[in-house]
Amino acid sequence: MPNANPHAAPARSAFRPSLMHGGFAADAATARRMIATAPAREASGEMAHLSAYCNGGAREKRKPYGFRDGVAIIGVRGYLMDEYPWLGDNWATGYDSLRYQSEMAHADEEVRGVALDVRSYGGYVAGCFDLCDDMAAMRKASGKPVVAICSEYAYSAAYAVIASAAGSISVPRTGGVGSIGVICEHWNYAGALQKWGDEVTLIYSGEHKADGNPFEALPDQVKADLQAELDATRKLFAETVSRGRMAAGAKLTVEQVLATEARTYDGPARTAEAVTLGLADAVLAPAAAFAAFVAAINGNED
Repeated sequence: MPNANPHAAPARSAFRPSLMHGGFAADAATARRMIATAPAREASGEMAHLSAYCNGGAREKRKPYGFRDGVAIIGVRGYLMDEYPWLGDNWATGYDSLRYQSEMAHADEEVRGVALDVRSYGGYVAGCFDLCDDMAAMRKASGKPVVAICSEYAYSAAYAVIASAAGSISVPRTGGVGSIGVICEHWNYAGALQKWGDEVTLIYSGEHKADGNPFEALPDQVKADLQAELDATRKLFAETVSRGRMAAGAKLTVEQVLATEARTYDGPARTAEAVTLGLADAVLAPAAAFAAFVAAINGNED
């Protein structure tokens, strides 16, 4: 539907730090539109995601995840946010839903292992690191093996989640991992508004109440404050990744994570480099990774 006000500023990302691959802004905007206009859907086991390589998984008992051969399959898909109730949506996944599905899977006596089926470019800072801590604690408490199978990519917030939750990470040769950094954007509409003949007057109480508003240039001090917040969040991100990968047996220090400078490791050469660095454990097609995990947890490895 076209915007009713031709002078209205276009919708943009919120002026807050995000854990998102910088190249996926258009995808994130599309996801937000899909979320905003989606009809009501039943948040139930019937919505559980089953990826192409494990179709046919049983859902007779209405588990809130895909289930096959003793494996709970939990989708980490699309735009990640702190609250999103629908399970199995390819456009978005909620940290609250991932926590719920993981809790159920680790408590389910029929589940011998958990596979995270990942195709996400990242999302919100809010809620991400609390979920990372919780998923790491769940795996430790239950003792059940958890793998992350990228099909095709796990960037930024998605990578933070799987680095904490999984004991191993596989990525296909055309996929990617990484983008361990923080980003935000500020749009200044003052020039456009002047061109349109519009003027916005901000009336507020509190010196910093209007910090980051889109109707004037970003002051140097506000930019410096935001930069400090981004830097602190990136350090927390690096610490989270290092702790998770160290627990999985990879030798990946905080300094090494920071040294990636939020680079993405994608394509045949860089996915191999990701394994060398310890960001991933194997370069495998998703179907092969899933089959290997099923064989391992069922005791029929070759």
